Amino acid sequence: MDKAEPAAMELVPAEFVSQRAGSRHQRRAHLAARAPRLKRGSSRARLAIVKLGGSHANGPHIKDWLAAIAAEAGAIMIVPGGGPFADAVRSAQASMGYDDSAAHAMALMAMAQFGRALQSLNPALRMTASRSAISRALKDGKVPVWSPETMARAAALPETWALTSDSLAAWLAGALGAGCLVLVKHGRFEVPAVDVRDLVARGVVDPLFPRYLKESAARAWLAGPTDSARLAEGLQRPIFPEIVARDEAT
Repeated sequence: MDKAEPAAMELVPAEFVSQRAGSRHQRRAHLAARAPRLKRGSSRARLAIVKLGGSHANGPHIKDWLAAIAAEAGAIMIVPGGGPFADAVRSAQASMGYDDSAAHAMALMAMAQFGRALQSLNPALRMTASRSAISRALKDGKVPVWSPETMARAAALPETWALTSDSLAAWLAGALGAGCLVLVKHGRFEVPAVDVRDLVARGVVDPLFPRYLKESAARAWLAGPTDSARLAEGLQRPIFPEIVARDEAT
């Protein structure tokens, strides 16, 4: 499930840019204590999730991103957007008139379709639909690509277009105890941080994303289409703009 993104945007620094609040640190510490550690040579022990939107399907950088992600295999996974497959669901809903529950189920399938297409482009990728399958793929040194239908429907997430693959990625980060989430978006991001509600207002993320990001206790970052070469560095230290909330500022 995906939504249209602006072709380009400018994000302006704001007074909220600062360190995280203590409550956020406490939630992360709790997650760190209970989250399974990934056995890997890197000092970065917790899972990273990259949400790769379907709007990048026909772009020139998709294979670069897959290669950069594959280089981190065993400690990273992909949440695919819906892209042209979700667009087809929207179009058909308008003409056929089926309800949002049906559209939601079909949009989840659209994410799996885009994920399957991604898998065919890089041998390091493996489709996964459950926690156990994700764990096995990571242990095998693969990059899990999430097929969301089973887990999302079992969690009884809202069946609405207001819940896009961005929120699903944030929800998954919380469900798996992931340490960070990277949203690959169109545009250039040259500020240290951006407020999540500003992103909602601009239509960059969906209205439910702030809720699921907060509940996940993961840190979230924005990356642009041409940032794939910086992914490895960005997973080690904060070089991408961070998505924060004003009430987390000090």
